[in-house]
Amino acid sequence: MKIAVILGSTRPGRVGEQVGRWVFEQVSGRDDAEYELVDLADYDLDLLNEPTVPGAAKRQYENEKTRRWSETIDAFDGYVFVTPEYNHGVPAALKNAFDVIFPEWTYKCVALVSYGSDGGVRAVEHWRQICANAQMHVVRGQLSMSTFTDFDGGTFTPQERRTKELSTLMAQLVKWSTATATLRS
Repeated sequence: MKIAVILGSTRPGRVGEQVGRWVFEQVSGRDDAEYELVDLADYDLDLLNEPTVPGAAKRQYENEKTRRWSETIDAFDGYVFVTPEYNHGVPAALKNAFDVIFPEWTYKCVALVSYGSDGGVRAVEHWRQICANAQMHVVRGQLSMSTFTDFDGGTFTPQERRTKELSTLMAQLVKWSTATATLRS
């Protein structure tokens, strides 16, 4: 079982990098799956630049950046989206990364770790709808952190309870990722 922790912000000075690295550090000690941190900023994806709609492309993309992203995402059984909430919605860079490919997401699971002034909950609700369209299963739990209570200025300082909440979330993700693997065989 392979799970990607996807750092979903590419904004300069992003606080999401701290959140993503904390999530990865927490899950690295688990023995229920192999975890990898995937930083979206490392892929420099262009905005919807494929001439063929991803759902019809059958993983045959023309752009090298898209092919590299496709291969990375296809290698995982499940994902943790570390997502900020921008303007009451999902971040454009992560949404584009989601949209530029399609079958690589199908019949897989995702857990949502969000942050923002209201904990990123509106981004989470938006992701639940987006992922459902790709026939993904979004686990019930979520980890939503507030920039007022889980950050000290620009430094991520998660509340003590967050470690246990993340552990519960990951248990759900691994269980559902194992179940959905049968749909891909």
